[in-house]
Amino acid sequence: MANSSIKRLAITLMDTSTDKDPDVQEQIYSSLCFMGETAMVEVLESCDSYLRQNKLSTTHRTIILRAMETIVRENLSKLNKDTAKMVILLASNEMTKSKDIVFEWQQAASNVLVAVGRSFINNVMEEILLKFQPGILPHFFIMQTLANLSVANVFGMVPFLNSILGTMLPMLGMAKQDPMKAVFCVALQRFSESVLEYLANLDKAPDPTVRKDTFSNDLFNAYDVLFNNWLQNRESKVRLAVVEALGPMSHLLPNEKLEEHLPRLIPGILSLYKKNVEAFYVTKSFCQILESGVANDSRTLEPLMDSVLAALHSQICFSMDSSTLMMERNKNELLRCFTVLAAKFPDNLLSFLLPKMETSNPKVRVGTLIILKQVLNSAAPFMEVKKALILAAVRNPLQDNSNRVRRAMVQLISAMAHHGYLEQPGGEVLLEYIIRLCCITADTTPRRGNSEQEEVTDESVRRISINTLYLISTTVDRMINVLWPYLLEFVVPIQYTNALTPVCKSLVHLGQKKLADNVESFLINYNVNVNLPSPFALFARLLVVSASLQPSDGRNAAALHLLSVLQINIHPAIGRCWEQEIPGLLQSLEESEEKVLQQKEWEDKLLKLLADSLQTVGDDGWTCDLSQEMRKQLNTYSSSTIQKNFLYKCIGATLGACCNRDVVRKGLQDLLTNAQYQEESEREGLAVAFGICSAHHLDETLEKLSEFLKSDIMKKNVNFFNLFKDRADGDLEKIKSALILCYGYVAVYAPTELVLPRIESDILRNVFLYFHTKVLGIKVEPKVQCPSLPANLLSSLCSAIHYARKIRAERGPRGRAVGGGYITRWGQMRC
Repeated sequence: MANSSIKRLAITLMDTSTDKDPDVQEQIYSSLCFMGETAMVEVLESCDSYLRQNKLSTTHRTIILRAMETIVRENLSKLNKDTAKMVILLASNEMTKSKDIVFEWQQAASNVLVAVGRSFINNVMEEILLKFQPGILPHFFIMQTLANLSVANVFGMVPFLNSILGTMLPMLGMAKQDPMKAVFCVALQRFSESVLEYLANLDKAPDPTVRKDTFSNDLFNAYDVLFNNWLQNRESKVRLAVVEALGPMSHLLPNEKLEEHLPRLIPGILSLYKKNVEAFYVTKSFCQILESGVANDSRTLEPLMDSVLAALHSQICFSMDSSTLMMERNKNELLRCFTVLAAKFPDNLLSFLLPKMETSNPKVRVGTLIILKQVLNSAAPFMEVKKALILAAVRNPLQDNSNRVRRAMVQLISAMAHHGYLEQPGGEVLLEYIIRLCCITADTTPRRGNSEQEEVTDESVRRISINTLYLISTTVDRMINVLWPYLLEFVVPIQYTNALTPVCKSLVHLGQKKLADNVESFLINYNVNVNLPSPFALFARLLVVSASLQPSDGRNAAALHLLSVLQINIHPAIGRCWEQEIPGLLQSLEESEEKVLQQKEWEDKLLKLLADSLQTVGDDGWTCDLSQEMRKQLNTYSSSTIQKNFLYKCIGATLGACCNRDVVRKGLQDLLTNAQYQEESEREGLAVAFGICSAHHLDETLEKLSEFLKSDIMKKNVNFFNLFKDRADGDLEKIKSALILCYGYVAVYAPTELVLPRIESDILRNVFLYFHTKVLGIKVEPKVQCPSLPANLLSSLCSAIHYARKIRAERGPRGRAVGGGYITRWGQMRC
């Protein structure tokens, strides 16, 4: 009763499939498939009786056949032999009922036979062979079904192929219509693919005695017809079918015949690139022919190499103009061709490719770089002895400004890193190239005269360079000894500032890896690695980079992380200090994403780290060397006012910590002599440095300011112009303003009990002197470039005096007042 209900429901559904709405038709198809999941036999029987008993349109019949194919395919294990025979007979009749080709209907019937043939191959073949008789041109879909069956059930079909080929070959000459020629080609292609898969899995095959020569002669006879006759057909579909067949067929041709025909076959296939044939299918077939020739150890291939390489290279370069799916597939097949040739003809290949690096044509360069990357990755053993040659050749594109060339070059360098090229002499040039690309900034100016369509943007090149640097640093173990400590060379030079984040992150990973593996290998010998920056340069640079809260690319956190990792390579004693303080600083940066971190607050934290570091080291010589390095780096920060201003503070703090008073005097003199007084932020930075230094060295600070006041520079004579040739007359007023500002900060920062007695004699007297000048014995007021500056500074001095008096009143004449933050630290670090 239940079965009867299912059949009635199935028939009802099929009755409604006449609806012309495609959505309704698809719903009916889905419903039949769903019913077939639980009642396969009943639904299939219903479909069989419905199709036999009703005169239906081909669209209607196609829907039902599609449902039957899906039900069989997804429930094949439950299909019994009797039902299978019923389905086979129905599908065979549906497929061949019309001599004309009604594609969708007959293809649906063919698909049913293929689905059943996966398990019942003998039954399917018994039915098909009844309609595949010698001397009678078969129905189009008989050949199509045989072709699809051969790849759907390889082990089941190969035993039939000898007899099928024997029947089919005489029919090739009978095929006059293009569709029949095309379907014969498809069948030969599928038969060849089936045999090749069978031979590749003989250990699983039902008959392990099958050999290539079982089919060689028949397939050569077919090849002769296809290549000599059908390949010249005017119909592109026929030519395409011939090309697709010749590839797998070439693997099964007799060796001597293949060798004999390669000189004609290869140019014949390559010539199709110039005709209306989809390039992907030509390349795929050609790659199989190359594989056949190489496997056959062909002697006729080498004389053809020039033309082969030129044609394939041209196709790669042409594919640069398009990113369609078929172009991408063609490019992948082309690269497979180069892989095949690299294993057999490495010298020929490199002799052809490497000179192409010298061209100025971006397409040619990109194509060459892509090919070379493929060859290095897929044929590495054959390129091993060519490393020096390849390294020399790839230097040519390094100056190319095309973003496509840059991207291809970065991808090639990544491949070279994996295969040991960057370990060779000259490999560091390629690493430097990657880091330079990490520095580039987005170019908003359109590029002119360039047909390469710069969809590869500066930002995308920078991003892939950053990712590549980090990738080879973290995943290529053989690169650890190359990159550590080499990457430290790029930390200090200002031109690599934009690359600092990836460089620091890479160094952090490398350093941690080295430290975990072997402490000895982690330690840096600065005497051996003479190009590395000194520990002082690294400390100064990373500390200053950490100071800027912008840009928000994680640069400050990366710099602090690197400092934390380097600790023992900066100074052996500094580790315990940084282990305590740097994690807290990093946490402050993380929390700043939720709470705005003020620049001054952040700088105070870093200055405290500096103070604690110097106190922990406790070596005056080391402190003096650090101050000298900081002054050396000062002029490199001309484009970053925040970092330069902070560096001035660090210099003041470090000079303040020096016990060697001669070093302090020289340091202060250097600051006064080399400051860029035109910049307001620099004048302020200079003044803050003097103020912080005065917390420990008030005498030296006031002495240097007084000496500078009395120097020829301030007298605006000939010596002044010799020292400051590039400065206008008004710059003298800016120097005066800077010195007044220095006195103001000294008054604020210096210890109260020391500065108060000297306010009038050493500070105010000089300040007033700066703003009064005699010309021909007459006192005049000079023109002030910053009108509000004198008033503000005098206000600061008054505030400092008032504050000092208040403290002295509270603590007595010998009381000592110290400020907050980093000033407290300098007060504690007395020599």
